[in-house]
Amino acid sequence: MGSRLLPLVLATAALAAGAVGLAGLALWLGLLAVPAAAAAAFVAVSDALDGRPALLRAVTGGLALALVVLASSARANAPAGAPPSPLATWALLLALFAYGVPLVVWVFEPVRVPTARAQRRLRQAEVDELLSRAA
Repeated sequence: MGSRLLPLVLATAALAAGAVGLAGLALWLGLLAVPAAAAAAFVAVSDALDGRPALLRAVTGGLALALVVLASSARANAPAGAPPSPLATWALLLALFAYGVPLVVWVFEPVRVPTARAQRRLRQAEVDELLSRAA
């Protein structure tokens, strides 16, 4: 099972390396982020298919995976010595936002207060049976 934070960290590092001007490092970090993002997305989809509450994480993980692949392909196809592609930068930025959506939803999730269960009233026959057993 892959870490959920690893693709986030790698995508953040690739974005930072691209912003600083280290295009080669940004390319390699982006390429390393692809299998990590795929593993995180596959685990989230598997959890959602198992019935666990992971649908939002599966959708955002899949979207982030597509954006990381787009950013990596845009960086890999850039001419040597050219400035970083705006498509690669925006795709990585949107992938980071996609990874952040489940966290924001979790923070703003309303607190669930446990409620008392509604008690079912017993029929007269059930009351009589319980009393006869007790006697």
